Amino acid sequence: MNDIFYLMLRRLRHPLITLIVIYSVTILGFVMIPGQDDQGNVWAMDFFHAIYFVSFMGSTIGFGEIPYAFTSAQRAWTLVTIYGTVIAWLYCIGSLLALLQEPVFRRMLRRRSFANEVKNFNEPFYLICGYGITGSAIVEKLCERGIRSVIIDIDQDRIDQLEIDGLVLRVPGLCADASLPETLDDAGLQHPDCIGVLALTNDDNVNLSISIASKLLVPERIVVSRTESEVNARNLASFGTDHIIDPFKDYAEYLSLAAHAPYTHLVYDWLVNPFHRPLSSAYKQASGRWIICGLGRFGKALYREFAKQDVELVLLDDNAAQLKGYRNTVTGLGTEAATLQAAGINEAVGIIAGTHNDADNLSIIMTARELNPKLITVVRQNLNSNTLIYQNSKADFIMEPGKIIANRILAKLKTPLLPAFIEQMKLQDDVWAHTLLNRMSSVAGDDELDSWSITVSPQMTPAICAITAEGLEVKLSHLMKDPRHRKEQLPCFPLMFRRDGESKLLPGELMVLQEGDEILFCGLAAASNQMSWSINNYNILFYLQTGEEPSHNLLAKLLKRI
Repeated sequence: MNDIFYLMLRRLRHPLITLIVIYSVTILGFVMIPGQDDQGNVWAMDFFHAIYFVSFMGSTIGFGEIPYAFTSAQRAWTLVTIYGTVIAWLYCIGSLLALLQEPVFRRMLRRRSFANEVKNFNEPFYLICGYGITGSAIVEKLCERGIRSVIIDIDQDRIDQLEIDGLVLRVPGLCADASLPETLDDAGLQHPDCIGVLALTNDDNVNLSISIASKLLVPERIVVSRTESEVNARNLASFGTDHIIDPFKDYAEYLSLAAHAPYTHLVYDWLVNPFHRPLSSAYKQASGRWIICGLGRFGKALYREFAKQDVELVLLDDNAAQLKGYRNTVTGLGTEAATLQAAGINEAVGIIAGTHNDADNLSIIMTARELNPKLITVVRQNLNSNTLIYQNSKADFIMEPGKIIANRILAKLKTPLLPAFIEQMKLQDDVWAHTLLNRMSSVAGDDELDSWSITVSPQMTPAICAITAEGLEVKLSHLMKDPRHRKEQLPCFPLMFRRDGESKLLPGELMVLQEGDEILFCGLAAASNQMSWSINNYNILFYLQTGEEPSHNLLAKLLKRI
């Protein structure tokens, strides 16, 4: 606010001085010019009457001559007053309008308004730096869950996009450099209701600066950062960044499951990606030779993950120096049939087009599909503007860094139990995953599968704690009943149960709950909303447990215990 006043006073200095000087001279003139009263006596106007007259005359209101009719000298000076003050006001008003049109001043006003709006927040919110593909997807999902967000982006067009995205909640946005600590502070970094900072810009150095500022100013605040550099990832980890999302590494882990554990891969896909692949896609043969085209950062990440599972790999790159130190290599881009045939395309089960050029990637999978129509095709999309072409490419997997980062972050924000479950799931065999997948399919069908967790505590589950305090048992099965129809089950089931640090996958529904227990559920989103009634409302949970309405008077409670 001080900067705004300073800029206003600096830009309006000359107009204000001009206005003050003209008013002072005209007022002094009326005081010094002698007048005449109604008796014909000489009369001198005092400063009060002079100021009063010049004020309404200068504003063109014009009440008339006061307190007596003017002499010719006074009327002549009045003409000077009229033209002088009008010109001065036009000069001031024009300067003020010019100031209001200046981009710098308008940015300062928007920033002040933005800071005040964030300051007045009284509910939890996330501070999101970067409103690209990743940021917009995360904000939309958070809004659907009733969670507020605050946006910072260096591109004004992206901030303007907030107004037309049709979000169900108001999301304030600011066009500014998120790497500056004062910008983060205006956006609510130190606000008591800020629950996390997401550094999602496409510049690793900016994300690093945001993460450092967040951990220095509010060390306990959750910080999530994206990165596309191994060096930057290690740097982020060195000062305690909570979640580091590397799209190349994460997608390589995701894709490597398809090569050796297709059912585990599909379970992972259903839990993390909002629009999962159908159950039938897991039957596709995925074990065998895989060809990786492009040995950049993405290709190297794929190589490391595939090599852990002893998958047969053939590496292609048009830069022979990139292939040094690797086995089974072919020099070439992969857009030519001869290069793919030299790599053994006819015996391969999958090909990954992972170069940094979208045209080359699409050419690779089109050429490969001509040579081997049964191939599993994976293609990397670099530019969002090519989405329409990629959607019609008929590739089995499209690697979009923005959406991958968004899905991983949402999975971590949604519930901390989900990443823990995924790690435990990877230790199981594919038969176990197949059984789980059938159970998921029976619950969700073709709809989006959601996941959520609850922790048994007086704050999160007051109904459970109230009933257990009365000596009654609450089981998992009680939470999975429809609060409107007790004999019907909600479309969900438990994935993991954790008590005192020990986890159990797919727990039995007769498990008795205790304070401190954590349960991860999966199912339809509607089931999560209905379950929230049961865990928060004593009457509903008592009905689901006993089939009876609770007794609220003391005598009825004593008789029931007897």
